[in-house]
Amino acid sequence: MPSPKPAVVHPHLRPNKLGLTLRDYEGVPSTLCAGCGHDSVTAAIVRAFYELDAAPHMIAKLSGIGCSSKTPTYFVSGAHGFNSAHGRMPSIATGANAANRELTYIGISGDGDSLSIGIGQLVHAIRRNVDMLYIIENNGVYGLTKGQFSASADIGSKSKRGEANRFGPIDPVALALDLGATFVARSFSGDKEQLSHKGFALVDVISPCVTFNDHEGSTKSYLHTRKHLLKLISADFVPFAQEITADYQPGTATSVRLHDGSFVRLRKVAADYDPTDRQRVSAHLELHRNRGEIATGLLFVDKQASDMHDTNKTTDVPLAKLPFEKLCPGRAALDALQSEFR
Repeated sequence: MPSPKPAVVHPHLRPNKLGLTLRDYEGVPSTLCAGCGHDSVTAAIVRAFYELDAAPHMIAKLSGIGCSSKTPTYFVSGAHGFNSAHGRMPSIATGANAANRELTYIGISGDGDSLSIGIGQLVHAIRRNVDMLYIIENNGVYGLTKGQFSASADIGSKSKRGEANRFGPIDPVALALDLGATFVARSFSGDKEQLSHKGFALVDVISPCVTFNDHEGSTKSYLHTRKHLLKLISADFVPFAQEITADYQPGTATSVRLHDGSFVRLRKVAADYDPTDRQRVSAHLELHRNRGEIATGLLFVDKQASDMHDTNKTTDVPLAKLPFEKLCPGRAALDALQSEFR
């Protein structure tokens, strides 16, 4: 368990409207690999909550299992938190939101957690339009279990041991659009942006894994080293790597070199791009997918859609704040309700 950060505040840190500084929205020090893109996502979340003047005790952060699911530990230590079973975070978030709609919900997941074992959970959270921000830290591998392909890995991509992936990828952005999601965006962990929306907001973040992107044939790879080393003690080491960043203008594309020497090509939507036409957005994604480009930015938004509480006509007062007598009015009230349908 990492130690808490020292309680030292720089005198030049400006407080927000709540009198809190950026440090007040941090968590414990990260234990992820040095240079991991997930830490860039954490930094963006910390900055966003600080600039939104969010009260930490009114934030609920949830996660499942995986490298991504360690992320909530690293931001807003004063928030409510729940680390669920593998792939089960969406249903926990749905239940919590149903009970207390006043909290701001943020779910952090990964491509393995959301697109494999948890895909059914994700589908129904989108379908219900649960009022939450759902971030997928997408790196194409299961980092905690040593780099197996996840469901977002591209056909032909190579694993750490040189095996080629033979299965087509699940694109969370295309999936969300097909299911009727009301806010869909994609970004790169090295290109931080702030986004907000009422209802289910899915943000797919391409976040490179510094540990399992090394390729077979490299004399610096883990596989090569283990074949040639003389093992004196049982130990492992993940070398430090520089964080990958990218800065490019709307409507343009850029190629980003990953830690293993390969490239990913990103294209940011243009300034006049219309994110309100679902069919055109799908066509835009398919066009650039065929060009080998990953579209980034705010891809789709529907401000008119009803969220889970609107659809179910729930009370404006959170269920968690209603007295027991109203939540369970007794047999007489139930009989009166049922008599209306006889």
